[in-house]
Amino acid sequence: MSETWLVAGLGNPGPKYAGNRHNVGRMVVDVLARRAATALTTHKARAHVADVRLGTLPGGAPGPRAILAIPGSYMNLSGGPVAALLNFYDIPAERLLVIHDELDLPPSTLRLKRGGGEGGHNGLKSISASLGTRDYVRLRVGIGRPPGRMAAADYVLRDFAKVERPELLVTLEDAADAVTDVVTRGLDKAQLELHTTS
Repeated sequence: MSETWLVAGLGNPGPKYAGNRHNVGRMVVDVLARRAATALTTHKARAHVADVRLGTLPGGAPGPRAILAIPGSYMNLSGGPVAALLNFYDIPAERLLVIHDELDLPPSTLRLKRGGGEGGHNGLKSISASLGTRDYVRLRVGIGRPPGRMAAADYVLRDFAKVERPELLVTLEDAADAVTDVVTRGLDKAQLELHTTS
């Protein structure tokens, strides 16, 4: 598998939102950049990117090329930067992997899928609309449902609680492993590995 992937972590820009549940996709990209010993830099496509090799291939060779990306826009406008990056790097939508928060999964649960609906997620809606297709890979990072009568919109814009952070750190590392698995081994093998061990 030598093809380049675009790995986009969704969230909102700025320190006000940095620790929000809605920004967990961005957090995973930060982990991947840290593992590659690199920093994301500003790109003209209204995004921050890093050009890396993810994982290693059998025999120890560096893994496939991946463009790590964090859109510089707010969540509901993610599609513009993502589409621009795919065009700039000449990457087809089927090699786009979007990492996002998922209300419909229990906290720390990870699931991979290709295509399907957006489940009310405004970042995914924006990307699907900009690309004209839903046929891209998603890594869904479970954040659970809001407690009591709290609105979902308020819940996703809350920071992870202090008590949640140790588990969050483990989840981010597991999510980075899953992304690396998709890029190095393919979606089918990565899904099998992830969904039978979690």
